[in-house]
Formats: sequence, C-alpha cells, structure tokens
Amino acid sequence: MRPYLTFLKDLAIHNSKEWMDENKKLYQDTKAEFLEDVTVILKGVSEWEPEMLVFKPKDCVFRQNRDVRFSANKMPYKTNFAAYFSPKGKKSEGPGYYLHLSPGSSFIGGGIYNPMSETLKKIRKEIDYSGGELEKIESNKEFQSFFGKIDGEKLKTSPRDYDSDHQYIDYLRLKSFAVHSPLSDKDIESGNFINLALDGFRKLKPLQDFLSKAVEEVDDGAGIL
Repeated sequence: MRPYLTFLKDLAIHNSKEWMDENKKLYQDTKAEFLEDVTVILKGVSEWEPEMLVFKPKDCVFRQNRDVRFSANKMPYKTNFAAYFSPKGKKSEGPGYYLHLSPGSSFIGGGIYNPMSETLKKIRKEIDYSGGELEKIESNKEFQSFFGKIDGEKLKTSPRDYDSDHQYIDYLRLKSFAVHSPLSDKDIESGNFINLALDGFRKLKPLQDFLSKAVEEVDDGAGIL
C-alpha cells in the first residue's frame, strides 16, 4: 500500500512548518518511496527517450515547498507529489511526461503547457507545415481512448499571420498543447499507477516527437533552454 495519499491528506489539513518539522521522518520516508517509484518510471521512459538516461529520479521530482512570495495563498507546502520527465530537463520549454499525485485528483499528462511566445510561434509554424501529422496523432484510436483531444487555452480569434479559415486553425489557436488522463486513488494506493503511467507515456511519444521537432528549432535559433 503506497502511503502518498494518506500523507498528502494530513498535509492538507496541517499545512505548516511546525507540522512538517514534527513529521519530518514521515515525510522523508514517504518521499523516499516516491523516488523509488519515479526510478521505475524514469527507467521505463528512458527505453524510448534515451536522453533521459543522464537524469536521476531527484532531477524529475518537484520540490514540496511552495514559492509564496507573490501568491495570495501562503500555505508553505504543495499538497501533491509531482514529477516531470523531459529529455531537456525538468525546467525546460521542451515537451515532457507529467505525473501528478493528489487525493481524488491524480493524473498523468504530457505535451507543452503555456510555452513562451517564441516557442509558441515555432509550434504554430510546424502546425502550418505539418498539421496533418498532428491531426493523425490525435485521431489515433489508442491515443484518443487514453487522452481524448489535445487541450489547452485557446485564442478567441486566429493568431497573427494565419487566416481564420486555415485548415488547421483549431490547432493554431491553441496556447498550450497538453493532454491528461485521470488516475484513481485505488491505482495510486496499489502502485498500479506506475504501469498506467508507462502505458500512457508510451502512447504520448508521437505527440512529444512532433512538439520536440518544433522546439528544437527554438533551441538552435534563439538559445532557449
């Protein structure tokens, strides 16, 4: 039985430095187990993303502390565990595979969320040239059954330099290119989320390749990442 959800429920109730200090060993033990599961996922993802072999599990896991300097929410700790598996690194603009554990709202996902403007321009350029490829990825039955449609905030009108009747205008209007699939609490507690994550992440590979092709042009031309 994985302890993550029980710990996170308690943390949500007692979200303070005092409580965390009192339960430091519990947190460390729970985090250590999460790192073990992340190790398994990282090894699996590295089979089709060999660039990931240079990373350690801790390189993929997000900190528990929140940055409250500019937030109205002053709770010091996040009430979820999360990891991001990207060949370009956790803090990169490149596409990646995301794991989010939280009581009642766990999920896996991937793609690129809210990219910088230059990155977004390059992705739109790739869609302009090869939108049919993205359409084919999204319409794949296995992809659709697991993730549904590529989602993200959309412009109300067509982006600059693109006609409103463009063949792929629905993709061009997107400001993020992300997908997600929910995980049940039962799957988290049993550890089955590891198999589900690896299955879903493998189905995400074509989308990641499409986005990487666009983002790599940004890296080479503008030095981003």
